[in-house]
Amino acid sequence: MQQHHFSVPRTARYFTLGTPGKRVRQVWFACHGYGVLAHQFLEGFRPLDDGTRLVVAPEGLSRYYTDHEARQIGASWMTSEDRAAEVSDYVRYLDALYRHIMQSVSRDAVSFRVLGFSQGAATAARWISLGSATADRLILWGQMPPPDLDLEVAWGKLEDSRLTLVVGTRDPLLDHNQVEETEARLMAHDIPYETIRYNGGHRLDERVLASLAS
Repeated sequence: MQQHHFSVPRTARYFTLGTPGKRVRQVWFACHGYGVLAHQFLEGFRPLDDGTRLVVAPEGLSRYYTDHEARQIGASWMTSEDRAAEVSDYVRYLDALYRHIMQSVSRDAVSFRVLGFSQGAATAARWISLGSATADRLILWGQMPPPDLDLEVAWGKLEDSRLTLVVGTRDPLLDHNQVEETEARLMAHDIPYETIRYNGGHRLDERVLASLAS
């Protein structure tokens, strides 16, 4: 038995809050967590929709039923099966979406911010490290950069991206030992970062989000 790969075109879905135009000063890419659809995740960003921000929520390329009886559907960025190909696919996808969005705004006139939540944090970290886009701020919320991300390779991109780790002190899905290990790895590679801790669980916090947008 031999394994083979070939590339095919496919349709990806994304949602937006805000309207492109001269008033836009911030463009956000918001990468959802496992089992969530992009439009559901985007609801948490409504407090940022003040006319000066364009928030883009790309959706993971794999959808599945999270509840067959209720016909509830979620999306995922990748699994452990054929993971290298899936990572390569979503990096190309997000690069293409970034180029598409930036046709409608002036890159020089906006701050580009990427927020990845839970599984989306690993997605955002890999994309900014391996893709062609450069973020003015990279926010990883509820999850750390993936342990297999080569910080020697990612160093230059992460150094320029004002890396921010957001940690809920009551987050049951976050390994808090991994937070300390990640901080040690970042310091060992001279990658500047900040850690924001808040009294909450595995969810977006409106007050923290507002401070990140200010």
